[in-house]
Amino acid sequence: FWDFLILFFCLPVVIFNEITKKRLLGDVSCRIVPFMEVSSLGVTTFSLCALGIDRFHAATSPQASTRPIEQCQSIIAKLAVIWVGSMTLSVPEILLWQLAQDTSPVNGVVTEYCTMKPSSNLPESVYSLVLTYQNARMWWYFGCYFCLPILFTISCQLVTRRIRGTEKSECRGTKHSQCESHLNCTIIALTIIYGLCTTPENVCNIVVAYMSPDMSKQTLDLLNLINQFFLFFKCSVTPVLLLCLCRPLGQAFMDCCCCCCEGCGPDTASSEGSADSKLKTEMSSSIFFDKPRETPPPLLALGTPC
Repeated sequence: FWDFLILFFCLPVVIFNEITKKRLLGDVSCRIVPFMEVSSLGVTTFSLCALGIDRFHAATSPQASTRPIEQCQSIIAKLAVIWVGSMTLSVPEILLWQLAQDTSPVNGVVTEYCTMKPSSNLPESVYSLVLTYQNARMWWYFGCYFCLPILFTISCQLVTRRIRGTEKSECRGTKHSQCESHLNCTIIALTIIYGLCTTPENVCNIVVAYMSPDMSKQTLDLLNLINQFFLFFKCSVTPVLLLCLCRPLGQAFMDCCCCCCEGCGPDTASSEGSADSKLKTEMSSSIFFDKPRETPPPLLALGTPC
């Protein structure tokens, strides 16, 4: 959902600015777009950490194969912590950026752009905090939004594989072990996509921090555009990758779309299809939570007493 917000709001603003050299929504977009982009990095970072912890709990649980499905209230509470925490850490971006104008010496056209400069109207204490954030922004990006999710995911995967290695001879080939392996591959794929898309931004931040006096404004704008392109690419690829790798989630998404298109008309075919899909869903495992297997009812004796 947050990736959709980035593509729905930030992408049109960036495209409009590149075409017209005018900032859509003016100073508001200069503050909201960086805020939403940094919040997107925080949501992805803490979500990957939460998924790594979930996989670690699944590996260390004494009854991992019968672990019940997590309650909806617990999931919503975790999502609220992730979202509120990411947005709170991104609040300095609102106070850091502001709209500026520049007149071209060649044709005299006035162009609008966003500059990283705290407003002088801020209170002294807030102004000093924003300046401190600006000076530490590069390493904060690199440490929290790049190193943390990658190192956390790698550590959880190594510990999980080590624990699973001791039980490999006992549960090899079982459906539960195959499901666990599929879930781990899904998290690794999401982490790889995130790492590849955030690497250029961190490299550009380090280059700009140490070489910005020797670089022209056109070069800095180009680097910023490349960073935003990779961010939009990540927001586009991540949901598709998740729906493709997570077959139960992808099937539920397709069923929901088909239900909305067809008007949920109940008929015999749909009832048979829903029964079949329900049976398949019960036989398959969830993407992040393991559903306990229900013991089948005892078979009744058929035939004559002889």
